[in-house]
Amino acid sequence: MAFDANTADSLPMRERRSLGAAWCCIVGLLLGSFSVGCKVVKPRDDDRSALAKLAANPVTYIVEDLRSRLPAKEPTHARLWRSDLAVLPYAEIESDRVVLHNIRDCEYRTEEDYDVRHFDRQVFLKDVQSLDFIVVPFKNTPALAHTMLSFGLADGQHLVFSAEARLEQHETYSAVASASKEFELMWIVGTERDLVRLRTEVRNVDVYIYPLKISPVQAQSVFLGAVARVNAIARTPEFYDLLTNNCTTNIVDMVNSLKPDAIPSDIRVLLPGHSDRLAYDLGLLAMPGTFEQVKAASRINLAAHLNAQDPNFSQAIRQSRR
Repeated sequence: MAFDANTADSLPMRERRSLGAAWCCIVGLLLGSFSVGCKVVKPRDDDRSALAKLAANPVTYIVEDLRSRLPAKEPTHARLWRSDLAVLPYAEIESDRVVLHNIRDCEYRTEEDYDVRHFDRQVFLKDVQSLDFIVVPFKNTPALAHTMLSFGLADGQHLVFSAEARLEQHETYSAVASASKEFELMWIVGTERDLVRLRTEVRNVDVYIYPLKISPVQAQSVFLGAVARVNAIARTPEFYDLLTNNCTTNIVDMVNSLKPDAIPSDIRVLLPGHSDRLAYDLGLLAMPGTFEQVKAASRINLAAHLNAQDPNFSQAIRQSRR
């Protein structure tokens, strides 16, 4: 998600009531009845299949049902985007060489005052050496989080891939709107000086960078998968969806397309503030120790603050936490 601080706690009262009503509907359907005034209405026989689908996956069912009642709308790349989200990345792939276009490297003074910069870079697959999983919990709702992938290159630089809601110039992020086809999806390819510093220095939120237990060959495979996803979005726009097409589900779907069931179905995918614990339980994190020890060692805020102006930011924050 593009704006980590926008959580359910900060939603307008009308939107919170809508969410509450939706959850009441879910509970009522799961119990097999609705209370209408003082009268209990039992479902008809022809509702049984719908109830079965609801019981299997209540959140997805209720969102899809509500969404089906909205006017038809198609995703598009042709909108007046925020300047930091206006340029889509894409890649050219030739054998073992990838040329990435429009890598973002913004310089921020505040969240609304920044210089937008992009550059191109050639990456040889053999130079992709490592992969880190980045988790950014929401301030007021730590069960929710933004997640990203950061690929370590042979020269010490890192490239971050981040699936986010693409906002127009007049838009601000809303959890309810994100479940109603209001935002398109964008994969940002950027530097850690941009995507990590934005969160540690400007938004002042916790950032955890977890090295993954993965070989260079495996990291290269995931890199190609992420590049393919970037190109797919550049060719065909999609809607961002808080539940089914967000930062974490994009990572999970992409990884599972490379290795089926590598990341099993788990509630922590829908509550990505706990996705680091899921990765730990699956044996994917490289650092030793208990989960609490690994998490504490992976918080990079102090290192990011001390090295905020270092041109070798990615190397500096990793050396500082050793």
